[in-house]
Amino acid sequence: MLKDIFKNYIYPIAVMSGSIIGVGFLSLPYITSKVGIFIMLFYFVFLTALVICLHLIFTDITLKTPDFKRFPGFVGFHLGAWAERVTLVLMIFGAFGILLVYLIVGGQFLTSLLSPFLGGSLLDYIILFFAVLSFILYFGIKTISKIEFWALSLFAILFAIIFIKGASHINFNNFFLFPEGGKLTAAYFFMPYGAILFSLWGTGLIPEVEEMMRGKKKLLKKVIVISTLIPAIIYLLFVFLVVSITGPSTTESALVGLESFFGRGVFSLALFIGVITTFTAFVTQGLLLKKMFMYDMNIKEFPAWVFTCFVPLILFLLGFNSFLSLISFIGGVFLGINGIFILLIYNKIGGKKILMYPLALIFILGMIYEMYYFII
Repeated sequence: MLKDIFKNYIYPIAVMSGSIIGVGFLSLPYITSKVGIFIMLFYFVFLTALVICLHLIFTDITLKTPDFKRFPGFVGFHLGAWAERVTLVLMIFGAFGILLVYLIVGGQFLTSLLSPFLGGSLLDYIILFFAVLSFILYFGIKTISKIEFWALSLFAILFAIIFIKGASHINFNNFFLFPEGGKLTAAYFFMPYGAILFSLWGTGLIPEVEEMMRGKKKLLKKVIVISTLIPAIIYLLFVFLVVSITGPSTTESALVGLESFFGRGVFSLALFIGVITTFTAFVTQGLLLKKMFMYDMNIKEFPAWVFTCFVPLILFLLGFNSFLSLISFIGGVFLGINGIFILLIYNKIGGKKILMYPLALIFILGMIYEMYYFII
């Protein structure tokens, strides 16, 4: 009985939630300090509802598509070869960007955690981070599901410890500081869109979860909704904790700003959480890209693994080392395009147009905004 509960609920939810919880949420406290808590809450409620809706739409699509396909394969099956090729190129570039973000932030956290004791440079720890992750990517989804479950459980425990330790530093007035000296520009007002979308998006793992739930697919939608709500709740708690402590001193990568308030011990614990979340997110997203190469491009497993692991490292070595602008662009543009393709498929299988057109408009406007501010 207990084994069935873990197999049918706990592990699938852990895989989905664990894959969603990446590094995007680390930018949310900083964004909150720029736009204010009320605007951030509006975006959270609105975009969480939007993402849940899209996840359920893609779940319907998944159930009506042959197994062992990934997103480009879904698009090709329903919309034709041209759409599959376009989607595949966009997905690959977007996935490389996501893995690059995980590699950058995970390496930074590992450096801050270990370099005071062991020495070494940022590049040394990024190489170490990369080496361990590359090895783990040889394992299949069953192994990954257990990694996600225990990593997510440890994340919850450590998060609770930091919340308790930080309680004495909480200043509720920090939540009501209006950004930028009383002025909120258009650039800041729309700032949460791409980062929150990036932080909540989990369509790529829905086929993986479906494969895990063979014989129990009637439970799939319930698992998907729960798996989306868990990260959203965790993010809100994290934003509350960090902003109420650091206020206007909140840093772009939220954990870095906690050291002066908590001291080295609790700060190291926070960094450890950061390492765990970036580690598990890289593994699950890397597995997704590897299987995309294998299933949708018919590339053998070893070269698929090489492409998946080494391209992000090469991009980093070439000097691509941003964070906030990168996740906002990926969330607003690449994921927006994915959302539009999902809606086109949904229309093809007879979906409700009352849902399709408003969602498509949101994604189009979001892409225009992110491309404009990314270019300028």
